[in-house]
Amino acid sequence: MSGWSGQVEDELTLLLKDWLKQQGRTQADLRRSLQAVSTRMPALLEVLEREHRLGGIPRVAARLCEIEAEWVGTNALSQSDNQKDADPFSQLDLLLQEIRDDCGS
Repeated sequence: MSGWSGQVEDELTLLLKDWLKQQGRTQADLRRSLQAVSTRMPALLEVLEREHRLGGIPRVAARLCEIEAEWVGTNALSQSDNQKDADPFSQLDLLLQEIRDDCGS
């Protein structure tokens, strides 16, 4: 297992910045997911360095994959909520169902 070095930090910094951009996320989002003390890159890297000490790059990669899965789940939920809100007929559907229920009883 290779050790933590300045080169690892530099490469991980570039990777994180690209990854966040592709995910449409910010360092603040990553800070929340990592439970870091700050949104600044050194604080984020400090948390990832602890992960590295516990299991190397595979552990860091696994942690980032967990975060991405969490974000994808959050996006799916918010998109589902937005679709409900975006349906202008949803209230009409509820009213129609109530009318049917009243007529059927």
